[in-house]
Amino acid sequence: MDRQRAERFAEHWYAAWNAHDLTAILDHYADDVELVSPLVSALTARANNTIAGKDALRAYFTAGLEKYPALHFEPIELFVGVDSLVLQYLGAGGNLAAEVVLLDGNDKVARSLAHYAQR
Repeated sequence: MDRQRAERFAEHWYAAWNAHDLTAILDHYADDVELVSPLVSALTARANNTIAGKDALRAYFTAGLEKYPALHFEPIELFVGVDSLVLQYLGAGGNLAAEVVLLDGNDKVARSLAHYAQR
């Protein structure tokens, strides 16, 4: 993945989140996406912290946007890998976060691993 492609993805991803535009947010994800986050169990009834599929992801993101109505992501750093990115940012409440994002051939998120600093 080249830097320009990565920056374009990140710019649109952050803009969608900061606009709280659920349709635009979900447009970044593949239909068969898998998301793993420590916040899954806090926002859903799931015990395994994994969301599978776009429909489940929609429900999870809806719950997150409702819980954090002032949610804003402030980009810190973008790390570029092979068909993958790490998006480091300040998230809810100004807490440090990083997401490892694996992209498919259509630049859609196939797998996301969310990480949050423990403060």
